[in-house]
Amino acid sequence: MKAALVGPDGELLHQARRPTGRERGPDAVVADILDFAAELHAHGIDRHGEAASAAGVAVPGIVDEAEGVAVYAANLGWRDVPLRALLTERLGGIPVALGHDVRTGGLAEGRIGAGQGADRFLFVPLGTGIAGAIGIDGRVEAGAHGFAGEIGHIVVRPGGAPCPCGQRGCLERFASAAAVSEAWAAACGDPGADAADCAKAVESGDVRAGQVWQEAVDAFADGLVTALTLLDPRALIIGGGLAEAGETLFTPLREAVRRRVTFQKLPSLVPAALGDTAGCLGAGLLAWDLIDDDITAPLNPSNPSYPSEVTT
Repeated sequence: MKAALVGPDGELLHQARRPTGRERGPDAVVADILDFAAELHAHGIDRHGEAASAAGVAVPGIVDEAEGVAVYAANLGWRDVPLRALLTERLGGIPVALGHDVRTGGLAEGRIGAGQGADRFLFVPLGTGIAGAIGIDGRVEAGAHGFAGEIGHIVVRPGGAPCPCGQRGCLERFASAAAVSEAWAAACGDPGADAADCAKAVESGDVRAGQVWQEAVDAFADGLVTALTLLDPRALIIGGGLAEAGETLFTPLREAVRRRVTFQKLPSLVPAALGDTAGCLGAGLLAWDLIDDDITAPLNPSNPSYPSEVTT
């Protein structure tokens, strides 16, 4: 779990981390989140002389942002957790925003990260799975049912490896960090090898690693071209663990995407700028949006009538 006090321009005033503790069960995780938020709220009073004015929280899985409910998260064992109501009660009634972790990360990248100045962008973090956030004019589109941006479940290899979602050949089964780790472990014979090891082997000229890497890049490019054909973004922002490989990923990926486009306008393809703080910052921006909805004057941090911090 990552938490922060976030100022009005997205500046980090204080950060903290702690284990999720999911091994103790879903109820314990919820209790820890509430405790963590309360401690952060108290820290704001102690250090800044002022309580946070709103809160944002970003969680994985299926999220009903309008109702403030964490509907389902397989990794945490959650079902229908009324997280917004619980946090509002714990934090003394301040407004609380609930968001999806990837969409909030995309919100931060779009407003204060790699997507600044882009009116349309697609943010895709490559982690255990692959998800996406569709940015439009400073906001992130959730879709009619909260599933917008699930690029990882575009089928890029029909009839390919089965996916937990029920389909076969989904993008995340070929191009996620988990998929690359699995493929490289099988290719090199080391069950403990992972995607970072594969990237290092690619850089050293290992032919087997190069083949595994290129297969992942080609699958990812297929998924990205499908997405840009539908969305016509001005920027593709790539984050997550695989993006840490830098140009080992971006050089072949840009070329693979370039080869596949025909009539489509080729967007810029850039690494994410905020790292693993993106979701935390995005949650803070969601909270500031709650405040801004009630304030009509231009945002001015020097104005004493403005709250100085937000807890996420």
